[in-house]
Amino acid sequence: MSDTIEKIKCLIIGSGPAGYTAAIYAARADMKPVVYTGMEPGGQLTTTTEVDNFPGYPEGIDGPTMMVQLQQQAERFGTQVRIGMATAVEFSKEPGGWHKVIIDGNKEVHAQTVIISTGATAKYLGLPSEQRLRGGGVSACAVCDGFFYRNQDVAIVGAGDTAAEEATYLANICKSVTMLVRKDFMRASKAMQHRVENTPNLTVLYNSEVDEVIGDQVVDGLRIVNNKTGEKHEIAITGLFIAIGHKPNTDIFKGQLTMDETGYLITEGKSTKTNIPGVFASGDVQDKEYRQAITAAGSGCMAALDAERYLATLESH
Repeated sequence: MSDTIEKIKCLIIGSGPAGYTAAIYAARADMKPVVYTGMEPGGQLTTTTEVDNFPGYPEGIDGPTMMVQLQQQAERFGTQVRIGMATAVEFSKEPGGWHKVIIDGNKEVHAQTVIISTGATAKYLGLPSEQRLRGGGVSACAVCDGFFYRNQDVAIVGAGDTAAEEATYLANICKSVTMLVRKDFMRASKAMQHRVENTPNLTVLYNSEVDEVIGDQVVDGLRIVNNKTGEKHEIAITGLFIAIGHKPNTDIFKGQLTMDETGYLITEGKSTKTNIPGVFASGDVQDKEYRQAITAAGSGCMAALDAERYLATLESH
């Protein structure tokens, strides 16, 4: 069995902006990184049509193309990009220990350093019409996509601080914003609620849920149901933003890596170090504040530098 176990200097789990940026830096540092792409090669950006806020693209770029280019850049320096998913891990607690990672349930690899860039998955409502129109007016990121709906009528679903913050952000650039809250109260902090209430072009509908997203190729409107009375009505919108939370992709690390109550990996101070020596976390898997491609890429760079310094420390001993 030991003959079939591959030993890797730097293993990167996940292939979004964080994973590929980590790979670029690790490859240039001669760490010979291997990237396993996971179920969604390229990460969340592959579901985004236009990316207009990533530096260096004055005309904007579509998400899938950008991720292909990031992969090509990583491969140019010698990164091995492989299709496959980490299904189990057994991390060594000893400095210098080898970390065991199982790929697709059957292949075992041992890594000196592991960079976790598995991201987070946006929660959606689960309606067929919503899923069909993702990228055609349905979005889970107001900061990413709100610009495309400037001076238009949009709606947002959610009741927490993030939803309130995104609703007021949209109100600054859109003609009108309708906020749908499932219960008869908002979960957002009082300060955020006051901000929502004091925004003139923002309307909050309580006890309200999406019954159907209307539109063929793009969003044309929304059918809303009052969950108290059962009454339905339609509004004309061009964009629907879902702000009901994200789920970090950290299930396989439970019991080994320190997480917060919602499953985000906790890193030390300003570094990407986890509680296990030689294991680092970058991107949305450890960032529930910003969740942008550029911040994910920045933390991928940090993770590769932290991993390089870790290996240098081992070699010096």
